[in-house]
Amino acid sequence: MTITAFTLDDLKKALFSAAGADEGIDMAGDILDRSFTELGYDSLALLETAALISREHGIALEDDAVTAVTTPRELIALITSA
Repeated sequence: MTITAFTLDDLKKALFSAAGADEGIDMAGDILDRSFTELGYDSLALLETAALISREHGIALEDDAVTAVTTPRELIALITSA
C-alpha cells in the first residue's frame, strides 16, 4: 500500500500518540526541516512512531531507514514512498 497523502499534521498526531510531546517545544509552526533532536524526539521515539504508522496504514518501514531520517520532511517522504 502506498500512502500518497500523509501530511505533517498526520505525523504530529502519530508522534504525540506514540512518543508524547515536550511541552517546551513549539510544534505549531513550520517544523518540516527542524531536526527531530531539536524537537525532542530520539531514535526510540521515531521507531515507536514508525511502528504506529505501520500498524495504522498497513505499510512496512525499515528500522534502519527510520533511524536514518533527521527531519519530519524526510520521514514523511519515507512514509509516502513505502
